[in-house]
Amino acid sequence: MKMSVIGTGYLGATHAGAMAELGHEVLGVDVDENKVALLASGQVPFFEPGLPELLSKHVTSGALRFTTSVQEATAFADLHFVCVGTPQRSGSNAADLTYVNDAFRSLLQHVRPGAVVVGKSTVPVGTAGALAVDVRAAGAQLVWNPEFLREGFAVEDTLRPDRLVMGAEDDAALTTLQQAYAPILAAGTPLVITDFATAELVKVAANSFLATKISFINAMAEICETTGADVTQLATAIGHDDRIGPKFLRAGLGFGGGCLPKDIRAFMARAEELGVDQAVSFLKNIDDINLRRRARTVDLALEMCAGSFAGRRVAVLGAAFKPDSDDIRDSPALDVADAIQRGGAAVHVYDPQAMGNAKNVHPTLAYSSSALEACDGADAVLHLTEWREFRELRPADLAAVVRQRNILDGRSILDAATWRDAGWQFRALGRP
Repeated sequence: MKMSVIGTGYLGATHAGAMAELGHEVLGVDVDENKVALLASGQVPFFEPGLPELLSKHVTSGALRFTTSVQEATAFADLHFVCVGTPQRSGSNAADLTYVNDAFRSLLQHVRPGAVVVGKSTVPVGTAGALAVDVRAAGAQLVWNPEFLREGFAVEDTLRPDRLVMGAEDDAALTTLQQAYAPILAAGTPLVITDFATAELVKVAANSFLATKISFINAMAEICETTGADVTQLATAIGHDDRIGPKFLRAGLGFGGGCLPKDIRAFMARAEELGVDQAVSFLKNIDDINLRRRARTVDLALEMCAGSFAGRRVAVLGAAFKPDSDDIRDSPALDVADAIQRGGAAVHVYDPQAMGNAKNVHPTLAYSSSALEACDGADAVLHLTEWREFRELRPADLAAVVRQRNILDGRSILDAATWRDAGWQFRALGRP
């Protein structure tokens, strides 16, 4: 099939590469000329494991091309995926639909009758229904097909998703989209066909549930810190319950990134607009618990520095909000680093992939070229993004360069006994 992908950011570039991998001819469209030129050369302007190889393969074969022209896209194909971002609106919790509205407006000016437009952006419930009116007026049909990508696993999640959701009013449009995903469906991937509103809610409901589970175990961590209990053992015990399961029960610094925080806040804002804000009022507590973990991490670091950051050097291992990503949006690690610096410490940050992005947004922090350099002369080492190279650091590696053997595991993944046996003061959220 021939198809276009409107918007070539994180979602769009990944989707375009994956559709080419499924055997389709794909034309990616973006207003950013520099991004288009970079992608057209097979390069990716962000870090995502496996994606550069995928794009390069299909750009070279000719199955994947990029352009700045929507007219070229509508002349090329009658199946169009809209994959633009929906950031948080400035001064509000609500989603900013500027890019979505602009993409649809531009596309519908040129779309051919009978075309199928597929929305993949995360939008407030009710958006698709409103857009469908304009899509039908242009002689096309709309399907809403939410994405469920995890940064660091985006290629895998696109090619081998745990489910496909399609919200539509037209059977022929559904058939077209199912043909596009035929290899994925043939592999046994569950397909949920529903209405527009339900399809829109699936993404935000799933993210809200995951955020709830993460914040639940972090709330338990607060109780454990007061009572002397160990939240890691607590999580193991309750995770054996099949109704609960072990995933997303690792207490620590909490979630960040461009999806979970934004999506739950936009969900609250939309619920308020609909007059049902009390139904999701618990999400405000979820957000608060998540942010409190950052403040608690700063408090633990202060304890390690004998109650004062003045004149202290603190190493922060991690800048990205999660490993295998260079995304620093709402990064808990950088929030903590900024707070400690404001407290008077010299903060040195290292991250394997996110240094460039971090420097652009947090220019006053000091940045190191390696974990050992960041830890050189440190009074406290903070492990805040669980990159593999940090997980594999040995106490002896750092003991030779630090000033004080203090380590704070903000991700509850290091072995406490190993570090304590090597003479380190080891602290972690929710652990004795």
